[in-house]
This record gives sequence, C-alpha cells and structure tokens, in this order.
Amino acid sequence: MTETSDARSIGRRTVLIATGTTATVLAVGAAAPEAPTAAQTPDTEPVAAAAVCTLTEELTQGPYYLSGALVRTDITEGKAGIPLKLALTVVNSACTPLSNALVEIWHADALGEYSGYVGNNGHSESDDGTFLRGGVLTNSSGVANITTVYPGWYRGRCVHIHVKVHTGVTLTSNGSFTGGTTVHTGQLFFNETITTAVAKVSPYSTNTVTRTTLSGDSIYDGGGASSGLLTLTALGSSTSSGYTGTLTLGVSS
Repeated sequence: MTETSDARSIGRRTVLIATGTTATVLAVGAAAPEAPTAAQTPDTEPVAAAAVCTLTEELTQGPYYLSGALVRTDITEGKAGIPLKLALTVVNSACTPLSNALVEIWHADALGEYSGYVGNNGHSESDDGTFLRGGVLTNSSGVANITTVYPGWYRGRCVHIHVKVHTGVTLTSNGSFTGGTTVHTGQLFFNETITTAVAKVSPYSTNTVTRTTLSGDSIYDGGGASSGLLTLTALGSSTSSGYTGTLTLGVSS
C-alpha cells in the first residue's frame, strides 16, 4: 500500500498574530524575525509587534499508523541501521514552546518495512508490531528527544518519518498513552544527498525496492523546513556514524 498525491496535504495553515499595525514574521524552522519598524511621532507610543509563526504543513498520516504507541526515548528495539537522534521542538502559533506535548513518530526500517505490516515491501523479517514506533513528552523547552535509525524506503515514497503531536494526554500503566488532542499530523523529510550516501551502506544497500527521490515524491512539496525537511548534522566522519535531525514544529494549539 502506498500513499498517493490525492491525500497529499491536509492543508498548510498560517496563523498571523499582530498587535496594532505591525507584525514580526517567523517562518518556523527558517530565519529569525527582523526587528519591527513603525512610524512614530512625539505624540505616539511605539507600536508593539507580536510574533507570527508559520505552522508546519499538515500531511496525511498514511496507511501504516497504529494506535497504542509506547512512550519511550529509544524506539530502535535493536533494529539495524544508521543512528538518528531527533530533537524536535514544538511551538504554538505564537511561537511559544509547548511542554508536555506528546510527539509520536513511526517509520520504516532499513528494508522499508513497518512494524505491524512486515512483508508489504517484499522483505521477510520478524514483526513484533512495535519496532520504530513510539513517542516522548516535550521538556520545558518544548523539545522531544527520540533515538531511532535512519529510515529506509518503500515503493512509491521517498525516505520519511511520520509524526503526530498530541496535547493533554494521560500516560498509562502499560507504557503507552491515552486521551488528549491531536494538534499536528505531518511527515519529516531528509536531504537527498545524505540519503544517497546512506543507501550505499548495509543494510540499506540490500533493500530491493527502487528508491523514490525527494524531488520525485508525491507528498513532499519542496517547501523546506515548513514542509518537514529536517536539518541533519553528522555525528562523525563517516555516514555510518549517524546524524542528528532537528526541526521546529509549529502546531495549532
């Protein structure tokens, strides 16, 4: 099963919040706002400017979502692959970091197989239904830190990670969560040059499915950070050393 362009975008939502006649614009994941300017006379006070955030694009959750994800910082479960350490910052439309938001992710392994759906990409492996799935609560700075591996690819899609952000959840005794409100559903994308290097390294090199590039994907629209493109930083001198992946997610909350 593949995701098609028909379900491509639930819609990019931009929230503009301003006080008076000026506003400072902040595209989440892009440059910092410029200093506001306003005409002033001796009889007027400076016009205040509030932050304005472009919310991260909403995208289809795809066909491989499973409820009941475990709350944990490491979702690898021993899966082979190049290390990936994610640091995802969640902010609201006023650019204020959200603490205690549950950031949930799920993605394919190096062979393009999702837990719970192993075999859909043509490879045979064990399936416990939970590998490379999970989530964590954001800290006081709005940051969710998750350890995983660089995703593989499956038929018809570029390399990506699915993400949901929930607020007001309750942690359960079985290590999962319940309740709350889903304030963002999207996808995280990867630099094509880095993915090309990763694809040459085992076990990714044994994936028998033709890889769709970032520019050829039916979901990613080329919008950069606001469309979910991660900033990747090498953890060492070789591709196998892994990467950190950072992004600020602007959510409607």
